[in-house]
Amino acid sequence: MKRVLFVCTGNRARSQMAEGLLRHLAGDRFEVHSAGTEPKGLAAHTVAVMREIGIDVSAQRSEHVDVYAGQRFDYVITVCDSARQACPAFPGGGERIHWDVEDPADTIARGDGPLDAFRAARDELRRRIEEFLAAE
Repeated sequence: MKRVLFVCTGNRARSQMAEGLLRHLAGDRFEVHSAGTEPKGLAAHTVAVMREIGIDVSAQRSEHVDVYAGQRFDYVITVCDSARQACPAFPGGGERIHWDVEDPADTIARGDGPLDAFRAARDELRRRIEEFLAAE
């Protein structure tokens, strides 16, 4: 089974959504994890917008990327530029992929509705994960 780690800064929205989406869409094809370079805890809006599409992420936990130090992953996927720069190297030569997905918190700061911002991030991640699975 291939191992995937999604990394963002806060591990509260984007990487958590990606973890839930890949687990849901790929079934048991992958062992999926997520982590943050500065974890902030799972956002309630993340749980809400994932629940809208039938995926329960409420049991997922926000973890620091250091929890996975020394582990091997087939894919390490960063979902924001700051995580891309701060993400440590992992042994084994797994593939590093970068998807720059806008932070829903940044979108909210511009005046968009909170759930709309989280839905936009979720939908972008779903599209990218479906492309990833099609190419896998």
